[in-house]
Amino acid sequence: MDQQNTAYIALGSNQGDRREFLDRAIRALQEHSRIEVTQVSSYHETAPVGGPPGQPNFLNAAAELKTDLSPRELLDVLLEVERNLGRVRRERHGPRIIDLDLLLYDDQVVREPGMTVPHPAMHERWFVLKPLDEIAPRAIHPLLDATIHDLLENLSDARGQVMQPRPDDPSVETHRPPRPEKKGSSARDLAGLRAVVTGATGGIGRAIALELATAGADVLIHGRRESVARELDQQVQDSNVRSHVVLADLREANECDRLVENAWREWGGLDIWINAAGADILTREATGWPFERKLEELLAVDVSATVRISREVGRLMKAQGDGVLLNMGWDQAETGMEGDSGQLFGATKAAVMAFSKSLALTLAPVVRVNCLAPGWIRTAWGTSASARWQERVQRETPLARWGTPEDVAAVARWLVSPAAAFITGQIIRVNGGAVR
Repeated sequence: MDQQNTAYIALGSNQGDRREFLDRAIRALQEHSRIEVTQVSSYHETAPVGGPPGQPNFLNAAAELKTDLSPRELLDVLLEVERNLGRVRRERHGPRIIDLDLLLYDDQVVREPGMTVPHPAMHERWFVLKPLDEIAPRAIHPLLDATIHDLLENLSDARGQVMQPRPDDPSVETHRPPRPEKKGSSARDLAGLRAVVTGATGGIGRAIALELATAGADVLIHGRRESVARELDQQVQDSNVRSHVVLADLREANECDRLVENAWREWGGLDIWINAAGADILTREATGWPFERKLEELLAVDVSATVRISREVGRLMKAQGDGVLLNMGWDQAETGMEGDSGQLFGATKAAVMAFSKSLALTLAPVVRVNCLAPGWIRTAWGTSASARWQERVQRETPLARWGTPEDVAAVARWLVSPAAAFITGQIIRVNGGAVR
């Protein structure tokens, strides 16, 4: 694209699978050669404003676009997306499967037949300002000379607490209030994408599953403990995304194959696959296993399963035309660590890291493949580690603390997002700056 202009649009649907229609509209805009979808808000359920009585509630969102299209050209694209998704305009403010409105286009004011920018009623509609405030609170309304956040505050309780619609705007948010977005992250930047996280029932895998859901991705949860998986399933759905559980023992080759087959079939393809499953040889009864038994477990789950699954998923993604794979290594596999654990994890995680680099070359340019290399992360073992280990972690980590599963999850979210579209074949250390 040449000159990049910033535009903001509102999305709404109150017919059929509302969330699916919003997701499809976003994907259609992402696929346009002259439009980049840079941010998408969370989805809000609101009561219809005006129109015939008895309509279902709407699901509303806002999105930020970068484009070199003119305002008129962009509006034409929005109308085309509506038509392609099946919208038929019958009555004003009537029910609709998709509604895309151009709210702002840089600081331009446009008054033409069939097009008014800024949208003439946006400053009066809570269901427009609330999602827009998530992604662009400091955007300026060029006619009112006020920020989006200030406009929203004018429709809100003066104490700035729970947002209440004005009497002449019956919009209500019936879902729980959205989680505050982490500093530096984009709201719903994975909206419409379908993801699988293996080993999602504990530690790093669980944190990644929740992070992807917060970002708007549908998440298929893999694990071996059904009760834990079902609990996580509900937490993922609290982010207003789809979730599904597939249980499988990755020590068995046929179980790896079944997981891939069932996961791919569940949503008719996948966009993201994260292999976070790993054998636990550091806690519970595994601590008493001999070296050979521990090595066997690590080779089966961390290496063989990762290789087998990644090759098959990579093949399917390449045939599909796109996709992202992310595997798990270990930072000290590159530098070495003394003792049995160093030898065990060094050998197996180095294999995963080397494999990931080669797979990235095999699948490029269609599928991206990267590998995370976490350092000292406070998972189950780290929580109960001795004082000697606690001191060692702080001594070897420049940031002087344990990492958390959420630290790893934040990097994973970025690596699988469109923001990392030029990153493949890389080993990304998440270790607080350790270099040994």
